[in-house]
Amino acid sequence: MQPTAFIFDLDGVLTDTAEFHYLAWKQIGADLGIEVDRELNERLKGVSRMESLERVLAAAPRPLNLSAAEKEHWATQKNLLYQELIETIRPSDRLPGIDGLLNDIRNAHMLLALGSASRNARFVLERLGLADAFDYIVDAGQIRFGKPHPETFVNAADHFGLPYETCIGVEDSAAGIAAINAAGMFSVGIGSPDALREAKYRVDDTTRLTLSGILEAYGIG
Repeated sequence: MQPTAFIFDLDGVLTDTAEFHYLAWKQIGADLGIEVDRELNERLKGVSRMESLERVLAAAPRPLNLSAAEKEHWATQKNLLYQELIETIRPSDRLPGIDGLLNDIRNAHMLLALGSASRNARFVLERLGLADAFDYIVDAGQIRFGKPHPETFVNAADHFGLPYETCIGVEDSAAGIAAINAAGMFSVGIGSPDALREAKYRVDDTTRLTLSGILEAYGIG
């Protein structure tokens, strides 16, 4: 069956805002008396802001009994810090190889969607100069369940009215790959084999990400 659409994650796939998320969570952790190191940050990738906060709170040296309102406050503070940092993003911050891949997909007459866990997805796309590159955008404000639940990817396919098995999802996190697979789609992972062992096709970084390579792995070529 011919593929009909690509659904891309944002952070770590189109641009690398992961460091900004890390710095923001590190500051929130410091304010709460929790050390957010690189290892903990890896477990925050690809999941929603509130779920990330819960994982940060779980790492506290002693239990913090925060109310729902207090949790909402800290999640909002994290987002404000992140928004300050992403103001610096420019089109030159697109990851290498992404422009060529998007052009090749468009020239092959396949649809393009963005499926991000970030509520700032549209803003980041605008900063990158990619707001018009996608036919549809799914962000955290449109779904009930974040990754690894498949809703993000299912939402995009349903918008287009496409069979799930004809869609290809591109992710850099284990949670994202799990979501793509759970949706019954073809999963493409960008990153280490240890973290992305469930990906149906994987490359080390975006410079190795080509339409021909993906289609060959998918079974077209």
